[in-house]
Amino acid sequence: MHLAKDARATIKLTMNRDNLLFAIIGILIGFIIGFMLANSILTRDAALKAGPLSATQGQNLPPNHPPVNGGGDQSGDPQQMFTQVQEAMKQAREHPDDFDAQLTAAKLEYQIQRFDQAIEYLLIANKLKPNDFNVLGMLGVANMDAGHFDAAEKWYRAAILRKPDDIPVIDGLCAVLLSKGDAKGAEEAINKLAKIDPTNQDLPQFKAKLSELKSGKK
Repeated sequence: MHLAKDARATIKLTMNRDNLLFAIIGILIGFIIGFMLANSILTRDAALKAGPLSATQGQNLPPNHPPVNGGGDQSGDPQQMFTQVQEAMKQAREHPDDFDAQLTAAKLEYQIQRFDQAIEYLLIANKLKPNDFNVLGMLGVANMDAGHFDAAEKWYRAAILRKPDDIPVIDGLCAVLLSKGDAKGAEEAINKLAKIDPTNQDLPQFKAKLSELKSGKK
């Protein structure tokens, strides 16, 4: 008799937990969709007012950098984007040895500015293909946007080992070192960028920031 009561109580408790979990998930979905919709509107309006962003603004993504956003349109239907992210996450979890699944999930997570989650998938992709240049570059970008400047420097330098004269990656490294306040490292990277690409559009602001660092300004 007591066992039956305990079993019913356990079932009831499990159902209550499941109901609570579904309720929380529903709230989170509503919040995320609302955030994405508002963000897409703000992004669109800002783009119309400000025009193209440079390498050290917005998502800190230099022109022609190894692809991160997957070529998608961030101003699309938020519900559709959320569905795509959920499906990509499912595929990545169910197929941990699938390089493309990890990469797709990372790109979509990055696209909705969940940088730490994007990094998790990129790290798995990197384990599957340690020498993939695009993944190394993407790890640099995602860590920079997440504010993990030491990690961003590490991955940018790893990418440079694969392609020493890649302009976008060197550009990204300059931005990271300046963000870290590493005047010596930044100067070396900026000089290298100037030698390879003397007309680079980011050089003036990089040099201005470097001058501020050297003079002790923040």
